[in-house]
Amino acid sequence: MTRSNAPLLETIQPNPARAKDMPYAPAVRIVGACDLMFVSGVTPSPLYHFHPHVDDEHVHPNGIGEQTDRAMKAAKEVLDSVGASWGDVVKITKYLTDIRDMDGMSRALSAYFGDWKPASTTICINQLSSPGARIELDMIVALPKKS
Repeated sequence: MTRSNAPLLETIQPNPARAKDMPYAPAVRIVGACDLMFVSGVTPSPLYHFHPHVDDEHVHPNGIGEQTDRAMKAAKEVLDSVGASWGDVVKITKYLTDIRDMDGMSRALSAYFGDWKPASTTICINQLSSPGARIELDMIVALPKKS
């Protein structure tokens, strides 16, 4: 994974021989000075939408792959605005309304992260703020210190 001009990130693998079996890193270490950016939860809804919600802005496809793709595109808007890339994401928290969607979500995420595996947590919850949304993602991103 190509990274922006950010501090060195190292994945921590207590058992390197088993790293290929995991879709995430057990931990990520940030080496050197950096800034941290916390990306608010993104869903399949547009990044910018009205509050209170307007139903027409929250019409989602049913498939978890498509919903994950939309959420990742919203997150990419944030990353692009500061010159960051997927390789700068050090932690992702994934909220699913159905834990059976985990494999489909993981497949969709791998298209973005490639070989880079940030630290990760998956949580199954009852409902998200956008009716029909099956996934929400938040992220922690390591950015280079501004000169």
